[in-house]
Amino acid sequence: MDPVRSDTSAESERVLVSLYRKMSPADRLECVARLNRELELLAKSRIRAQYGDISDRELKLRLGALRIDRDLMIRACGWDPAVQGY
Repeated sequence: MDPVRSDTSAESERVLVSLYRKMSPADRLECVARLNRELELLAKSRIRAQYGDISDRELKLRLGALRIDRDLMIRACGWDPAVQGY
């Protein structure tokens, strides 16, 4: 069993993989999109908890800094995550 998922038994993982294989490509894509939306909500919550009442622009910059290379963030947005935070 993969040490990253040590809380999941091998049998549970086999069942989960089997269920994913039975899904249509569209259903798998929707599942990934839903998980990405949930991850973004969690990231927004963490940013708001850490930085308080910030503007929508700052929230978007901090979210972007989580996904975009530092050099690109600096060039494209004038935002240095190493200085201003994620």
